[in-house]
Amino acid sequence: MKTTTSPATFPKAEIGREMKGADAVVECLIREGVDVVFAYPGGASQELHQSLARTDKIRVILPRHEQGGSFAAEGYARATGKVGVCMATSGPGATNLVSAIADAFMDSIPLVSITGQVFQKFIGKSAFQETDFYGMTLPIVKHSYLITDVRELPRIFKEAFEIARSGRPGPVVIDIPKDVQQAKFQPVFPGVVEFRNPYINLQHHASDEELKDVLALIAHAQRPVIYAGGGIISADGHAELRAFAERTNIPVATTLMGVGAFPETHPLSMQWFGMHGSAYGNWAVDQCDLLLCFAARFDDRITGDTKTFAPEARIVHIDIDASEHNKNKRVQWPIVSDIKYALARMNELMAAAKFTAPDTQAWHAQIATWKRDHPFSFEESPHIVPQEAIKALYELTKGDAIIATGVGQHQMWAAQFYRFDEPRRYLSSLGLGAMGFGYPAALGAKVGCPDKQVIDIDGDGSFAMNIQELATAKIEKIAAKAMILNNQHLGMVVQWEDRFYGSVRGNTILGDETNVGSPDNPDALYPNFVKIAEGYGVKGRRVIKKSELKEAIQEMLDHDGPYVLDVVVPYTEHVLPMIPAGKSVKEMLLK
Repeated sequence: MKTTTSPATFPKAEIGREMKGADAVVECLIREGVDVVFAYPGGASQELHQSLARTDKIRVILPRHEQGGSFAAEGYARATGKVGVCMATSGPGATNLVSAIADAFMDSIPLVSITGQVFQKFIGKSAFQETDFYGMTLPIVKHSYLITDVRELPRIFKEAFEIARSGRPGPVVIDIPKDVQQAKFQPVFPGVVEFRNPYINLQHHASDEELKDVLALIAHAQRPVIYAGGGIISADGHAELRAFAERTNIPVATTLMGVGAFPETHPLSMQWFGMHGSAYGNWAVDQCDLLLCFAARFDDRITGDTKTFAPEARIVHIDIDASEHNKNKRVQWPIVSDIKYALARMNELMAAAKFTAPDTQAWHAQIATWKRDHPFSFEESPHIVPQEAIKALYELTKGDAIIATGVGQHQMWAAQFYRFDEPRRYLSSLGLGAMGFGYPAALGAKVGCPDKQVIDIDGDGSFAMNIQELATAKIEKIAAKAMILNNQHLGMVVQWEDRFYGSVRGNTILGDETNVGSPDNPDALYPNFVKIAEGYGVKGRRVIKKSELKEAIQEMLDHDGPYVLDVVVPYTEHVLPMIPAGKSVKEMLLK
């Protein structure tokens, strides 16, 4: 990638007053519209924090762990669509950002991670708290920068934000040595940046000929299905998708990343499909004769055995990233395009041609039968079961909340039993599957959307990984809630142990193995999340009885600050349906 640096190259370039590099960083952030940074200070980033302390235009939120801060920046980005910004010092501070950077890369989330670095004269000499963060992150970023010349700083920041948010969004790392932060110069702030590499911006538009071919395929299809991914949400193309589905009368199944891209209460919705997705969505994809894959990537949790995935279908794959075409699944019609443009243009072409949807009455009747006979469901129990708690939360919030999750069974149940009719309401680590994501992400989402109810549906294992962020919630007055589905086990791993390993427990019990806490043995529950929350000055409550569940959830929702609701559930529940890893839809487990 090559860029130019002459001020004359950039329209509306502005020459600033003389300032330190650290002050220029703050000015660059302000110019990019950044209003919050999640940052933990240290020796190599102290200059940056001093500069941030001199402005009232950017809120700096101090997490209690760099990972918590970077997940919060991700939550902010996922909920708002803006670029999330996190910052850490060199060495261990920087390396603590790696999980979130990898997560943002896997899930295509716009994130700029700024790190302090040791003085340039110490780079490569194993100095105190030195790591090659530039090299370390190259496989998990859209782009990395190590700034060695302070004069390059304004251009690099302009580029970094453009790269992070454009095309297929993703993370960018900017590593800044301390001497660059301290150096004085007269910055030139570019108005725009131009890239010679076309795959940086990826602003591709499908041709009308390509899109007319797709419409011709639809016209002759008898069992069509739309398979919609997270790229619909990234491109802000949910309205176009809905219009397209309604005009063509094609049922829609999303990925987990695409949850909310199409209203889940819509008659055409089959919710989400894949390993733990709806049985009817999986069967529809398996038996379709035309599969329209829009802004998704044929992930293994969707396809299972790719050789048996959608075996009877002609497949159209529209995606902005050409590298995804034929990477995991061979398709007949790969089309490189911004998905919002492609959908909008197909809607225009159909209107101009007075397009008539194909007769798929029998297909819709079959899907309706599957929906009736195999909905997401659970068996009644004398105890609160996790699915029941999520269903109650959905009813009490009327579906109008942002839900973050940790990783595990609760993550799947949240997507199954909370219906999402809008995008950016289900925030979860899906490609990387990083435990500890939920509560920090909820904090970031609440900062970005202060008028929305934000709840982290979490497991006791995931919540414990970043429990220290309760301090951030209290001190920063961030009213994000946490509803812990506490089963005293690493639930998803236990499920696999039960299904595939003869129920042998391989370090999956989180409490005392000789006296495991449960709804029937509440005195043995460990740890006491309510007392921990109270230690941080956060309101908490434990609920065990079914008769108290809804009242306890309502208390959590009505509380005007952060809140921890510890819902004690049995560990024996399994997430169903389940397609075992690497298997086909025909091997789906329904019970």
